[in-house]
Amino acid sequence: MMSTNELPTQVNPDEITPIAVTVGISARHVHLTHEHVETLFGAGYELKRFKDLSQPGQFACEEFVTVVGPKGVIEKVRILGPERKQSQVELSISDCFKIGIKAPLRDSGDLAGSASVTLVGPVGSVTLEEGAIIAARHIHMHSSDAEKFGLEDGDRLYVRAKGPRGIIFGDVLIRAGEKHKLEMHIDTDEGNAVGLRNGDTVYAYKIHGHISQLVK
Repeated sequence: MMSTNELPTQVNPDEITPIAVTVGISARHVHLTHEHVETLFGAGYELKRFKDLSQPGQFACEEFVTVVGPKGVIEKVRILGPERKQSQVELSISDCFKIGIKAPLRDSGDLAGSASVTLVGPVGSVTLEEGAIIAARHIHMHSSDAEKFGLEDGDRLYVRAKGPRGIIFGDVLIRAGEKHKLEMHIDTDEGNAVGLRNGDTVYAYKIHGHISQLVK
């Protein structure tokens, strides 16, 4: 697997082939276990599908919860389905400042030792001893795309965003599998800082040369 920390001293610019990737801005949201769905919304409750998301099998629910921290609350945080084996809250750095928690930057699902928050629903509440994270930026791609681009699940790339506030994102995780669709996910803080919006195109690089080659 490639590492963005290992850069060759010389690079042939002709070997740097960009992979065009659509951007998806990931707003704050919550994933819940079945047990926590029932605690928050009532025994036997089933989440209602609001709309499908870009990743196959994933959907936004009609339901919201309030996320409570030591210093504040964020209301109307949408739940995403389907249900998971462990509840997870994905926030931005700005969100964490607002409610007074220090959530770690993590890949989705890496929750050991993450921040504690309380979730409040219309029927009850649940305190997660761990589960709140700032989700690390990543690129979803189907296994066939990964094979075409010469990549593997777990590789990490550079991604260039062009424009007046252009930037190069480093250490972008590749999540490849049969249920993935090509798309880069960043959170609202990252999108706002660079001026990116849903549907914009960025360019991923699998040849890790000097950064200066990518900004020409």
